[in-house]
Amino acid sequence: MPIFASFRLSSSSHQTKGRFPNDPEGPDHTTETHPKDVANNAQWNEVGLPAVPARLAIRNSGLYCRNREKLKRWLPRVLAATNSQLNKIPPRYSIITTPNNVLSPLPPLKVIILGGGIAGLTTALALTKHSPPTFPTPLITIYELRPAPATIGGAVNLTPNALRLLHHLGALQEIRSRNYGADCDAIEVFDLYTGSKLAESSFAGADGRGLGSPPFAALRITRGEALKGVLAAMEKHDNIHLVCGRKTVEFKEDDSGVEISFADGGSDDADILIGCDGIHSVTRLKHVEPERKAVYSGICNAFGFAERRKTKHGDEYECTPFRVSGMNFGRRGILLTSFHNPAQDSVYVGALMQVPEIESRDGWKAAGGDAEKIRRDMMERYGKDAKVPLIRHLIEDVQGLFLWPVFTLSAGGKWATEKVVLIGDSAHAMPPQGESTGIVFEDGVLLARCIGRWMEKKTESEAPVKEAFDAYEKLRRERIDIAYKESQTVLSTVKDAGWLGHKIKTNVIPWYLWWTRGYREEHFKEDVTTRDLGY
Repeated sequence: MPIFASFRLSSSSHQTKGRFPNDPEGPDHTTETHPKDVANNAQWNEVGLPAVPARLAIRNSGLYCRNREKLKRWLPRVLAATNSQLNKIPPRYSIITTPNNVLSPLPPLKVIILGGGIAGLTTALALTKHSPPTFPTPLITIYELRPAPATIGGAVNLTPNALRLLHHLGALQEIRSRNYGADCDAIEVFDLYTGSKLAESSFAGADGRGLGSPPFAALRITRGEALKGVLAAMEKHDNIHLVCGRKTVEFKEDDSGVEISFADGGSDDADILIGCDGIHSVTRLKHVEPERKAVYSGICNAFGFAERRKTKHGDEYECTPFRVSGMNFGRRGILLTSFHNPAQDSVYVGALMQVPEIESRDGWKAAGGDAEKIRRDMMERYGKDAKVPLIRHLIEDVQGLFLWPVFTLSAGGKWATEKVVLIGDSAHAMPPQGESTGIVFEDGVLLARCIGRWMEKKTESEAPVKEAFDAYEKLRRERIDIAYKESQTVLSTVKDAGWLGHKIKTNVIPWYLWWTRGYREEHFKEDVTTRDLGY
């Protein structure tokens, strides 16, 4: 099959159906041509630039030539033109080459991402970052169901590997510049009834600076602020477009790509589609694996934020047993208490607890009587017998309570079709195990790297994009399977237990954290941006 050389050329154009101009051998497809034939436009000569060679066409925002050698001879002469010459080019023409001003063997890859949460946004950044420099930057459209970018959730702990990837994508710099989050050197574990510290999971490393190279510790940050930081990074890339308020209702896939239809009657198409639309993914349920439905885990997370109380003298805050983040283990669940901003004037309060029945699959903000019912339940589970008075104070003061049922997917499952791939919770949702956000970032970067490698190989062969999806899955399956097993261990510690069960739990936890420390630190040091793809 012929290989097309390309670079993008913006033009006020109209669409026609036909062959390449001046190329009777060209294949039938939709082309975009200016009313004046580009190949014969005298204005190029008027500004002292070489005429556009024959057998060119403008299609999908790109300029394509079947005679690659002819385009190779022509383009360098244009790139060598003086600024004064280029400034004389009519406004309807704007030459845009690849980032390295090198001819590309492929038109820009068109990508649709479903899901405008942090998974979808970081995946778009990763695709942009890891696009081969000799190719046009991918054209990415993110479709979000909600009317505006938003996220329901409390404060997440961004582990060292998560921070490393956010820095790599340019998002951590935005988060830092806005002073979001509270730096966290460890998560401390306490016995709710004695107030004693059982153990900690540290991110500080041997020298106290963090883990990995360069070293990172952890950051406790609200989901909303993390999303704002990623959005700020995304806004610097004009190849990424976020469209909100579009509900996808149908998928069509064939050899040429994938087309989606929206509830409002509109549609869009792309070369590939990436499902980042969460546990109740429409991409999975309507296309990739409809029979694989989310299952309620029996666990809920009730969470909110409490302003920190002042002492009786009013000049100091009430003391906390934790430095930044503390997990308080009780017989009927785990209560997480954590700072989430540099001022440490507010505490995130999150209660993971066993709730056998739930009315909704979605989280909701409790109000009025519902909020007070949740507060009473939290007080009964954690506050009544807590050794440290702070626990009762936080439960009394917590505001904006949400109740979030934890749904999961079965292990394994199908992740991809020929043109569509799932990542994050849409592919492998699991109970909280402390690293979920970092795993999502790793998914996006590794998939982007595999797609970038496929683009490079595309110039050498007609390899299908499914080859990249398969390479990604081969890289991720083992890691996801291990994380899934770890999440089941966490799930067992949340379930209700008697006095003896709690005693066993509080004796096992220190040994478990000690035994698994090496493995956890190795994972926190890992940098998937440099991992061998084996592809």
